[in-house]
Amino acid sequence: MEGRGHWEREGPRRLPGSSWGNHNGGGGRVGGTTFAPGGAESGWVPGTLAPRGTATQEPSRGPGAAAMDIPPLAGKIAVLSLGALPLSFALNYVSLLSYPLGVVLMSTLILGLLSLAIYSLSRSDIYYDPLYAVFAVFAFTSVVDLLIALQEDGYMAGFMAFYTKEGEPYLRTAHGVFICYWDGIVHYLLYLAMTGAIRKRKSYRNFGLYWLGSFIMSILVFLPGNILGKYSSEIRPTFFLTIPFLLVPCWAGLRVFNQTQVPTCCTPNMVEEDQRKGLLQRPVDLALIIYLIFAAFFTLFRGLVVLDCPMDACFVYIYQYEPYLRDPVTYPKVQMLVNMFYVLPFYGLAIYALIFPGCSWLPDWALVFAGAIGQAQFSHMGASMHLRTPFTYRVPEDAWASFFVCNLLYALGPHLLAFRCLWRPAFFLRPPPGPPAHHEKQH
Repeated sequence: MEGRGHWEREGPRRLPGSSWGNHNGGGGRVGGTTFAPGGAESGWVPGTLAPRGTATQEPSRGPGAAAMDIPPLAGKIAVLSLGALPLSFALNYVSLLSYPLGVVLMSTLILGLLSLAIYSLSRSDIYYDPLYAVFAVFAFTSVVDLLIALQEDGYMAGFMAFYTKEGEPYLRTAHGVFICYWDGIVHYLLYLAMTGAIRKRKSYRNFGLYWLGSFIMSILVFLPGNILGKYSSEIRPTFFLTIPFLLVPCWAGLRVFNQTQVPTCCTPNMVEEDQRKGLLQRPVDLALIIYLIFAAFFTLFRGLVVLDCPMDACFVYIYQYEPYLRDPVTYPKVQMLVNMFYVLPFYGLAIYALIFPGCSWLPDWALVFAGAIGQAQFSHMGASMHLRTPFTYRVPEDAWASFFVCNLLYALGPHLLAFRCLWRPAFFLRPPPGPPAHHEKQH
């Protein structure tokens, strides 16, 4: 017991000139990643001591299981956000909100009072991580967006009609409805998970990266679409409330990326073993590379389609498979251009990282682009078949199957890539310094 207490107080001692990776059962850090004690042969043995801050997990959970833990949801924020229901219902009967300027003033007042309430209820959590307040406010607005989507689809009435009429009429488009659904469901759950993680002082880095990609993609398409599309003449003063939505992701993204990475159970031996394998010995990576090649061509092709490429294949595709790309709201055109200029280069870099080991940036950026493409495909697929889209721009019935399969695979692939990076991260870690470790069996 005396030795155990000494270990926990001071941690393991390292001899001069030695390396954790050169001792059987040693743990340490390689390339900014924490390794658990235990070599590739022995694995982690339950009950063994580990340095402070080292992730010690059972091997049955996999090397990347720590990076995939789901934090508890924040009940306090959930209750506070549900206050949007009675509040939005009551605001429908305020005569001041029949004017655009009144909507701006009331929205600003509500956000200010909400921020004060969150600060007074969760001051210690905000001091621990200021993003707690951001996620709490956004959880409230996510419920509002869900109410807008449900009302526009006729599932409820009397809640947010004043806002879509005098505040942001472009939310009544098919694209606007589906970004509200995504924000009201996916983003809302992410906000509750991240605020719950902050309350429990746990890491939410992976959730934050996925949210960051999804949020930025939504803004990159929605704001230019509002300015360039047929609703450009109906931009109201509330449009300027979206300016913070351009600044907050930049600040939040820096904070999320600067958080400490979740430790893994990969030992230096596991890293060396995975990185020695050729591509043919990694069939999952080979399948992902093949997928990424096809996805890159599909991304480039649809970008050329919206740029009015004169090829016969582009003409046939835009009229017989995805006529929504011609919709004058311009959201689909902006979406395809964003994909071509941002997603396409990422696919090329991801292929490189799956071939050559040690690209430690891929797991983070795979999560960012998984969130971005998930949001983009959800909005694009939904709007392509929604009743708010004019009939001539909807997907023809005889093309539903091919359209759905192609776009669903396009959305699923980046998520599989992110899952692969989280579950087996050894190939992407920086190789341990020094000569390869030599382990001898102990008798």
